[in-house]
Amino acid sequence: MTMNLILGIESSCDECAAAVVEHGKHIRSSIVATQIAYHAPWNGVVPELASRMHTEWIYDVVQQALSEAHCTLDDIDGVAVTSEPGLAGSLLVGLCFAKALAWSSKKPFVGVNHILAHLYAPQLDHDIPYPYLGLMVSGGHTLIARVDAYDDIAILGTTIDDAVGEAFDKVAKYYNLGYPGGVAIDKLARNGDPRACRFPVPNLYKGEHTYDVSYSGLKTAAIYQLDQFWNPAYERTNENLAASFEKAAIDILCSRLFNAAEDTGITTIVAGGGVAANTYLSSLLASHSELTVYFPPLSLCGDNAAMIAGLGYKLLARGDRSPLTLNANPRVKAFRRITI
Repeated sequence: MTMNLILGIESSCDECAAAVVEHGKHIRSSIVATQIAYHAPWNGVVPELASRMHTEWIYDVVQQALSEAHCTLDDIDGVAVTSEPGLAGSLLVGLCFAKALAWSSKKPFVGVNHILAHLYAPQLDHDIPYPYLGLMVSGGHTLIARVDAYDDIAILGTTIDDAVGEAFDKVAKYYNLGYPGGVAIDKLARNGDPRACRFPVPNLYKGEHTYDVSYSGLKTAAIYQLDQFWNPAYERTNENLAASFEKAAIDILCSRLFNAAEDTGITTIVAGGGVAANTYLSSLLASHSELTVYFPPLSLCGDNAAMIAGLGYKLLARGDRSPLTLNANPRVKAFRRITI
């Protein structure tokens, strides 16, 4: 069967999304119904609320995606849906809807790994040759990986505790800086001075942790030990705090990434995930002229269904099919971990 138009569905966390992508590249439609306003009172995602909202919204979101793509379900050649990782309840809503849709319309169906989809997202805008170093940074995941194909990655480094996005969110929540925390800190940091606070840098250069990162210590320092690290020459403002924390968090990440690039000789970097939208991260990577860096457009940094449909096209075109018994897997797939 020839693959052309793929309907993608994404519901791994708090974004209810559907998209139609042609030939794995051309986005015909991409609808993202955000739940931010509903979770803002708690400064974080409430899993039960997220799955309930998905249940209420998913039909209309899929219909809107088909309408904006100027097609019907009859025109769709396959259905792709996020099946792992994510919040179990949220994943199940999208997965069950996609399976029912595929079964009733007799369309081929495939489950997609959310992390692989984020690392595929820049391919929707560019033709990026393999291999490259993938930088997956979000509220739930922090990975530095060698990417040899759209479904073949090997982990070089990851976080040993908190994800970078989680650290942003928790610091923002403690100081009531706004929600989502990463966006709030990024905005405040543009008017702050990163020299106001010198946060400690974790030392993980032992054993197998060459490219790993850690954020629990930085988070603790920013929340409970701020007085120890603040430069009294600078005013204690949210802007200065945000700029200092942002610089420390991103510098930790990029120091490992730059080491991986030097050690592997791979100079192409592809970023994905919500933190890929961070202003300081993009400027820091862009400042290294020896690196070729690709970011997805802002609309594809966060959770979206276009990346699911794009990667789903590749899988379906290869002949991959998922059984209708496929279940949601909330945990990260065990990717290969390699040591250089």
